[in-house]
Amino acid sequence: MRLTLAAPRPARESVVPMINVVFLLLIFFLIGARLAPPDPIEVHPPEAASDRPPGGIEALLIAADGTLAYRDARDEDVYPALADAPREGPLTVRADRAVDGVAVARVLARLAAEGVTPVELVAAAR
Repeated sequence: MRLTLAAPRPARESVVPMINVVFLLLIFFLIGARLAPPDPIEVHPPEAASDRPPGGIEALLIAADGTLAYRDARDEDVYPALADAPREGPLTVRADRAVDGVAVARVLARLAAEGVTPVELVAAAR
């Protein structure tokens, strides 16, 4: 009696190690990345000679046209939102370099009147 043996099949490459590496890279980049929502308005701060990085993540933004933004609040609604928001340390104010200095001074005076102090103005490093 003759039995025919089936031809041996080549061993398949396992994709499990490759999947493990891909997931490890994904986890590495997710942990290493700073996940923050984009600013509600575009602001280009003025330049200044400073080696100290700006403070907090949340900031009061002043656009070139004088528009104010803080979280979801805009213009006059930012003042009550700032008064109600819990905060550690100074409030970070990021004003566009094209905004008028009088408008920034007006905002700073209104913040002081609302009791939102201290305030830190942000400038870009030269």
